[in-house]
Order: sequence, then C-alpha cells, then structure tokens
Amino acid sequence: MTIQILGMIGHRKSSEIIPAQGSVFDADYVAAFAKAHEDAGFDRVLIGQWSDQPDGFIVAAHAGANTTRLKFLLAHRPGFIAPTLAARKYATLDHLLKGRLAIHVITGGSDHEQRRDGDFLNKVERYARTKEFLDVLKLSWTSKQPFQYQGKYYQVHDGFSEIKPVQSQIPVYFGGSSAEALNVAAEHADVFALWGEPLAGATELIQSIRLQELNFKRSNALNFNISFRPIIAETETQAWEKAQDIYQLTHAQIEKNKIRNDKKSAQSVGAERLVNLASQDVHDTNLWTGISTLVHGNHNSTALVGTPEQVASSIVEYYKLGIGSVLIRGFDPLNDVIEYGKALLPSIREKAAKVDTFNKTA
Repeated sequence: MTIQILGMIGHRKSSEIIPAQGSVFDADYVAAFAKAHEDAGFDRVLIGQWSDQPDGFIVAAHAGANTTRLKFLLAHRPGFIAPTLAARKYATLDHLLKGRLAIHVITGGSDHEQRRDGDFLNKVERYARTKEFLDVLKLSWTSKQPFQYQGKYYQVHDGFSEIKPVQSQIPVYFGGSSAEALNVAAEHADVFALWGEPLAGATELIQSIRLQELNFKRSNALNFNISFRPIIAETETQAWEKAQDIYQLTHAQIEKNKIRNDKKSAQSVGAERLVNLASQDVHDTNLWTGISTLVHGNHNSTALVGTPEQVASSIVEYYKLGIGSVLIRGFDPLNDVIEYGKALLPSIREKAAKVDTFNKTA
C-alpha cells in the first residue's frame, strides 16, 4: 500500500491558540487553505461538521473549485437529511469534484451537540439509525432499479437515484470506539478512523474491529486512518519548547473565553480513551497528551513532538501496523500546512516507501 496523508480545512482562521477571526465563513481563507494543502502534497482534506457552523457541502464545493488534485473528506451526521436525499447530494458533489469525494460518517458523541439540531436519540439508537442510513445510502448509489427498504428509522418505497457517483462508490470513513461503532464500521466502512493513540492502543482497536469484520461478507478489507497534531521544529528541544508555548496559549484562550470543559463533556468512548491517556504526559517516543488534558478528549488533540524526521518516524510506526493513512493538522493551521509540506510530508513518504519496499522483498 502507499501511505495517504490527509489534512483538515476550516472555514475561517481559528484554532486552540488563535481566536476566531473575521467572518464565520471566509471564502478567501477556505480557498487559500485548500490550495495550501494541495501545494504541500496532501492527498485529501477533512471538512468537519458542527451544529453551529457553515454547511460542509458548500465549503467542499468552494474548496474544490479552487483546487484540481486535492481530494475531500466531508463529515456527515446521519439523522438530519433523509438518506435518499443525502445520496443524491453526495453523488452530485462527487460530479462537481470530478470523483474527489469521500464521506466521514460521524454518529455523534455528544448528546448536547445532537440536540442543538433537534436529535434526541441516545447513542445506541443513533448507531442503529446510522446502520440503516448507510444501508439506504449505498442502495441509492448502486441500485439500477427502484428498491424497497423497511427499517426502524427509515422506510423507502421505490427509492431510486438517477445520479450516481462518478466513482463506483464514494469511500466511507467511519469513527467511534464503542462496540456499536465497531459493529457498524465492520459492516459499512471503507476506512476506520482512529484518534491519535499509543501504538498499543491502536493495535488493540485494529484487532477488535478485525474480529467484527468476520461477522460480515465484505468485498474489500477495512483500511485505517489515524489522526495527530504534529509539533515540529529544527531540533527536538525547540519542538518541546514549542509544545509548551502551545499549551500555555491554549490554556489562556480557554480561560479568556471561560470555556468549561470537564470530564462529563467527554461522552464518546474515543473521547474517554483520550482522557485516560492524558493521565500520562508522553507515550511511546513522542506522543504528547498535553492539549488533551486541557480539552478533556473532546477532539483529536494528541500531538507528535520533535523534528520532522522524528515525527515522520513515529507516524511510520503506525503505518507498519497496517494503518494506511494519517490525518495531520497543526495548531497554527495554515502556516503549519506550509511548514509540513517542506520536510514532514517528504520524510513520511520516504520512510513509508522503504517499508513498502521491504514488505515486497520480505
């Protein structure tokens, strides 16, 4: 396999260390951010979904219009758009992007976040609904004649979509660490997304979902993605000094905005895993949990700290486990993308290629 490197674009300049600036939807920033990823050599970028932020479909369409090679991973929370309509929207967007689309299905780890959009199902019910959503989505993409579907959450009579994706099927990424999440992913996902965990934890999750895969007849083996927040500098010492600066800036911004993130806010199993990891500051060689401590596992916040060479070496250790793609994003988002493109991405690709060569000859 060839390693895939993903980034993430936002709709305006902001991060844990940068207060949100300008319009909530800055079209020029979106275009520049996407183009920076393309120029840096990223394969694909994630576009997130939140209950109070701009629509990801529009962000993806605009970013796609300002790039030519970069692929997109659009987050989607099932439950707010009928799956038949969602299938047509995604197929249409895939045409607009000329086959550069994938979707990241997020069932929802926060009851509060879901309820802001009117969804009052509990977590178990949400995963059951997601399974039905993906059933119908794929039928809409592949059926050459009207289909019927009778589920608890979705019922379809003579469903049919004339527009199909440019790709034979749009790739489906899926996240979540609970038993319910692993079960849905084992049936429907093309790529299972992990938050940045130590090598042992990542191995454990891979083994768990591989066992779940045995319960389903799949046409392709499940692939994996893992996410990190690289903090790089010319020397290891400078990188750790930079990490401490980021910690202080993040803490100051939380205090300034009077954000109260406590352990109760970490509802998902994945978030709980990050909270537990944060009881130890550094794992493996250079996996740092400092920011996870501050945000209590509410999003991917574990960082790999060191020189580009050291961070690349750590990422390739996960590649050796069979994790074929990595999502990396910085704390100074746009500038870090440019910086990653200079040394980090080339080093990751070079080291991964050596692993591929070794595996072919072994």
